[in-house]
Amino acid sequence: MEHIETGLVRGTLHPAESGSAGIVLAHGAGSNSNAKIMIGLAGAFAEAGLHALRIDLPFRQLRPSGPPHPSTSVRDREGILAALNLLRVRGITRLFLGGHSYGGRQSSMLAADHPDDLGVERLLLLSYPLHPPAKPEQLRTAHLPSLRIPALFVHGTRDPFGTPDELRAAIALIPAETELILLEGAGHDLKPVMTKPALIVQRMLAGTSAT
Repeated sequence: MEHIETGLVRGTLHPAESGSAGIVLAHGAGSNSNAKIMIGLAGAFAEAGLHALRIDLPFRQLRPSGPPHPSTSVRDREGILAALNLLRVRGITRLFLGGHSYGGRQSSMLAADHPDDLGVERLLLLSYPLHPPAKPEQLRTAHLPSLRIPALFVHGTRDPFGTPDELRAAIALIPAETELILLEGAGHDLKPVMTKPALIVQRMLAGTSAT
């Protein structure tokens, strides 16, 4: 593994043995790039042949704990874009992008902002925070109709940030190809994924020639 800290990018790269495909993984609002789910997924992607870069979003680089402020979201997306560009500079030409909760939401917003030139083949959105807990009227779906990149959603059936039915309705707004994996009994932390990250990686790469 390699620690990286340059510009807006701070994180850890899990190199694959070979290949020119890679993925950037962004953490949730309450964690960082060292969260178990990030480490587990990055390792599984590397074993599958993708260089995996798990990053600390810019808001987390500024302070070690606490949630992001809405005013930092644009800079957080800039950090994700910088991480993708860093992989490109290293010769990684086939790119994937994913994140847990807030990191996934910002990744999807970045993709919606760049429908034609982001250069990402597929998104991995873990525990997409569809709305705040107990506030289903505050949907975070405005950008979804602009999303043109295929996306894999992984969601727990007990996630308070969105029920399976609510998430299905939101996903239907996306004009690109989508897939939903429901983890029975899992909450927002998706603890079961830590025991089987390779399954998520396999489904993420199904139908692609990334390896």
